[in-house]
Amino acid sequence: MDEQERANDELVTRFCREWDAPYLTTEAMAPYFTDDAVYHNIPLPPIEGGAAIAGMLGGGGAPDEERGSKNLGWIVHHQAANGDVVLNERTDSFEVAGKRWDVPVCGVFVIRDGKIARWSDYFDMDHTWLPRPPRDG
Repeated sequence: MDEQERANDELVTRFCREWDAPYLTTEAMAPYFTDDAVYHNIPLPPIEGGAAIAGMLGGGGAPDEERGSKNLGWIVHHQAANGDVVLNERTDSFEVAGKRWDVPVCGVFVIRDGKIARWSDYFDMDHTWLPRPPRDG
């Protein structure tokens, strides 16, 4: 792993550790993203723009007690960096309406100039509390 790959790997590691806090803030999330970043929590629609992503992750300004979910931490099982891409396999844990959800996830992070330019998470909706999006056709 070269110096740049190590820096990219460390950035994603720091980012994933943010979920150790029960609730994220827009201010804590904003520095991680480029202005034109895209977050795609597949199979949901993508969110475009670093400020929009940070705002969504920060709860849209809602008080902690009014948010729909609480973070219980992310466990990164494997992580690899290659050039500007960092991949990880992890378990994201949340509490929703008093129930714990442990969601297996594969994350893909594209790093540009020390920030996340694209973040895609792949997971199975059956492992979440989220409603299934409608299918086309």
